[in-house]
Amino acid sequence: MDAIGVALVGTSASGKSEIALRVAKRLGNVEIISVDSMAVYREMDLATAKPSLQERQEVPHHMVDILDPSQECTVSLFKEHADIAVRDVTRRGNIPLLVGGTGLYHRAVIDNLSIPPQFLEVREQLDVELNLPGGEEILRARLGELDPTALSRIEPGNVRRLLRALEVTQGSGRPFSSFGPGLEHYEASAMIQIGLDVDAVDLDSAIEGRVDSWIDRGLEAEVRGLAVRPEGLSRTARQAIGYREFLELVDGNLEAQEARDLTVARTRALVRRQKSWFRRDPRVRWYGGKTGAEEGLEDTLVGLSRVMG
Repeated sequence: MDAIGVALVGTSASGKSEIALRVAKRLGNVEIISVDSMAVYREMDLATAKPSLQERQEVPHHMVDILDPSQECTVSLFKEHADIAVRDVTRRGNIPLLVGGTGLYHRAVIDNLSIPPQFLEVREQLDVELNLPGGEEILRARLGELDPTALSRIEPGNVRRLLRALEVTQGSGRPFSSFGPGLEHYEASAMIQIGLDVDAVDLDSAIEGRVDSWIDRGLEAEVRGLAVRPEGLSRTARQAIGYREFLELVDGNLEAQEARDLTVARTRALVRRQKSWFRRDPRVRWYGGKTGAEEGLEDTLVGLSRVMG
């Protein structure tokens, strides 16, 4: 399959966005497509680490600020918009550069995954069951009976994925794992993948610095503004790391230091999941350190430019 674009993958706080921006500015024929499930939301700027307005003026960015925080962001909705963005960029003769760490959304776009439909009534009932005593354990056991293959692919603690698998399995009457070849299959893609691998100690330090920067720049005030919106916040928007914890602060359930520390801890847990996710993909070309990844990304984009003419 001929490549039409490049994807830069890696964990949160690894420096992907900065590298992508520098390379895109130097080359001039590259447009960035954000693959972040939370950067899609308007008014959620700090804890999504979304590009600034100036950065978006310097290099075209797509999939940023496309939804109201009251709207749900699903994989299928994201894929629909991202596919349009990729086509528009290539139609202009430019190269789409996908940048982000939301693994499932990334796979949906680069592998053109078949996305199962939504069953909202089933999902609402599952949400009720989840909040009952022992809810998560009961739901995991149920999925183990209905679709053990799907359960084996869901990491402990990934409640969102658990609910989605049960929603589809119960709503469609067929196993969630039967939709498409499965995420463990890695076929030829139209996107060349470059991986940024950052030292764990450096990454830990970067996570703390990033969260403290959000707080210093006014994360609590941003979250308080979101909390009083008449339209409210969707379930997916509420789950964004940083917003979830500081909403608990606004509600009086956490102190400021607790919200900060919990944000750091959950970001570190997310990073571990992201590392595991992207490391499983044998198609990713890994580069150690930011300098190596930046050089590898630029060389790949230049080579693709020559091939595309």
